[in-house]
Amino acid sequence: MKVVLATIQTPFIHGGAEYLIRGLQHALGNSGHVVERVAMPFRFSPIDEVSRAMELWEGEDLTMINGHRADLVICLQFPTYYLKHPAKALWLLHQYRPFYDLWNTSFADDVKRQPGASLLRDRIIEKDTIHFTECAPRLTIAGTISARLQRYNGISSSPVYHPPPMADRFYCAPPEAYVFVPSRLEETKRHELLIRAMAEVKTNINAIICGDGGLSTRLEALAEELEVHDHLKFVGKASEEEKLGLYAHSLCVFFGPYDEDYGYVTLEAMLSEKPVITCSDSGGPLEFVVHGETGLVVDPRPEEIARVIDFLNSNRDQAVRMGQNGLDRYHELNVSWETVIDELTRAVTREPALHS
Repeated sequence: MKVVLATIQTPFIHGGAEYLIRGLQHALGNSGHVVERVAMPFRFSPIDEVSRAMELWEGEDLTMINGHRADLVICLQFPTYYLKHPAKALWLLHQYRPFYDLWNTSFADDVKRQPGASLLRDRIIEKDTIHFTECAPRLTIAGTISARLQRYNGISSSPVYHPPPMADRFYCAPPEAYVFVPSRLEETKRHELLIRAMAEVKTNINAIICGDGGLSTRLEALAEELEVHDHLKFVGKASEEEKLGLYAHSLCVFFGPYDEDYGYVTLEAMLSEKPVITCSDSGGPLEFVVHGETGLVVDPRPEEIARVIDFLNSNRDQAVRMGQNGLDRYHELNVSWETVIDELTRAVTREPALHS
């Protein structure tokens, strides 16, 4: 089949979405499909730019492109699903979160202060709901996303899990006395919880924070203020080999974001056979972390995080078993690109192709 991936591009901002899109494009190609990616730049601010992006995508008709007719268009991000095409599939990374689940939190304060934000929110939810219903199949990357889609738009969907980048390269080594904390340094990842927890731990253990982002200066200053810098190391953005090694030799992995969409960190830890410490409001990780079996789920409070770090450090055999259970659970959940491709293309392959 000829398949178009409809995506947005956020110049100079790269994260999990870019990895997912590259992985999907590669997997479709390996399955014998001809794949083209169609992207338009997206600007988060001011909100007038969000309105403009909506209008651009709503006016985009991909039924015929330069004399070629795509059998399937896969829409991944807001507002790509506004486009026109007779065979439009949805595999949703997430809605535009500042106007959905983050609206009533401090994470959306900058958006809400802009004139017309409330009206734009109503318009986004209304238009999203209309265009979601045009898509078949309607899939998401995680149960957390499907739950939001049902809650805010009244739309049913099915989650389909995909593997993280380099899934076949993760490995396990004997644990050393450190907690690994790999993720971008941004507000919703809540590194502050871990830094404050390190001021509460009672056993001899360190933490390694890996990643870059706009909060690095603030987080390093907090570590100095709390006098935990001797037990906390910021390594910045690591190479692939360094990242694999840091996972492999860690005692456990901390990943306590606020209502994460999916979270490669959780899956990477499972592939490295490491238990995951996460929080009761962390969203996507809770689909994989089974408390006491593959990791530990605690309230998002530093003292609770410190308590379970000390527990794992004092019970190394139990930490190893949780890590092994995590790898078993990963395989039981059938996390694979083959499943993703099958689910996305099934509706079209059951019917005669749109062109011969």
